[in-house]
This record gives sequence, C-alpha cells and structure tokens, in this order.
Amino acid sequence: MKKIEAIIRSSHFYQVKESLHKIGIDFFTFEDVKGVGNQKAEKTVYRGTEYDLGSIARTKITLVAPNEKIDSIVDSIMTSARTGEIGDGKIFVSNIDQVYRIRSGEKDSSAL
Repeated sequence: MKKIEAIIRSSHFYQVKESLHKIGIDFFTFEDVKGVGNQKAEKTVYRGTEYDLGSIARTKITLVAPNEKIDSIVDSIMTSARTGEIGDGKIFVSNIDQVYRIRSGEKDSSAL
C-alpha cells in the first residue's frame, strides 16, 4: 500500500476529483494549504495599495491505495492538474505499513 499526497492548484481541484472518480477512486481527504515555492506569491490590492500575501494557496489531497493502482492515480492527477506553468504542484508517494478500519477492526487491504 502507498500513501499519495498531492499539492495542486486550488482551481484544479474539481478536475482532479472527477479524474480520480473516473478511475474508481471515490475516497480521499483534502485540505486548503499555503506554501512558498518557485512561483511568485499572490498579491492583493486594498484601497489602491498592493500587498504581497507572502504565500501561495493550494489544495492538498491525501489518499491511500493498493500498489497496483498507484501509477493510474498519479497519471490521473498529473493529467488533470497540469497547466505547464510554474506552480502546478507536487505529488509525493510513500509506503504505508499498516491500515486499520476503526469500525470493524479490518486490517490492511480489506480496510481500504
């Protein structure tokens, strides 16, 4: 099993969600996050003065999946989140040793 964390442009969240749904991934968590990177920070104008917000708003998607689905999940996210511009995001894949379903006590792949 692997854990996938994808940090994407918030404006592409629904495209990524639909893309994952098409390949059978219907459960994941997401949260709004902020960060810094190669892309310039967002700026806002208030009463004629421009302010640098110092951080970039993104959405982080987290999911755990069996090893055989990892390539299709990563391809799905990359295809639906890519604009070709700086700031498209990152995908991190890491190993998961064990998973438990709290309600039933199921373990590992049966708990997904």
